[in-house]
Amino acid sequence: MRDPVELEIFKSLFHSIAEEMGAALRRTAFSPNIKERRDYSCAVFDGAGEVVAMGDHMPVHLGSMPMSVRAAVETLTLNAGDVAILNDPFCGGTHLPDITLVAPVFIGGKNKRAAKPAFYVASRAHHADVGGTYAGSMGICREIYQEGIRIPPIKLIAGGKLQDDVFRLLLNNVRTPEEREGDLNAQIAACHTGEARLLEIAERYGLARAAGDG
Repeated sequence: MRDPVELEIFKSLFHSIAEEMGAALRRTAFSPNIKERRDYSCAVFDGAGEVVAMGDHMPVHLGSMPMSVRAAVETLTLNAGDVAILNDPFCGGTHLPDITLVAPVFIGGKNKRAAKPAFYVASRAHHADVGGTYAGSMGICREIYQEGIRIPPIKLIAGGKLQDDVFRLLLNNVRTPEEREGDLNAQIAACHTGEARLLEIAERYGLARAAGDG
């Protein structure tokens, strides 16, 4: 049985990671939609894709984000340095302006690509425009294809390298590509922040103890 005091300590540690991810996203975002309206959410998941901690962010995001993480994990083979992107409502999304990024966190082992992720981190943000019939991507639509670009789980970053063709495809389908690029980079930074903090916790306490197996 886990010591209740230690359980509370790790609960606070993981929650603080999700909160710091959100702070990094807010500080580095380009659009007022994220910086001022704070329409974003960040969370930490275990190696099975189950929720470990969520920041005190947007409730509607937090309720559906686990399904997006599950869709990314089941659809893609996420290796070290990869970041998945998706907004498809049929894969745990809410509406198309809410874009989710999912990154695996590998801890220990010489060949990290062959290992299973110990954790996943995810950030979701409402982008001010994702194409579609109406500016702002929030008009009255009769079908999903009018709402904007629909992104299934795909890799935005593979092995630490931005997939330029994917990025160009996304930015070519929105009205404000510079702002979208800045906000996506902010989401990437948030995921990197979460990864760095999880590595610090694993190094300090050991993975088994941090994950509740020790």
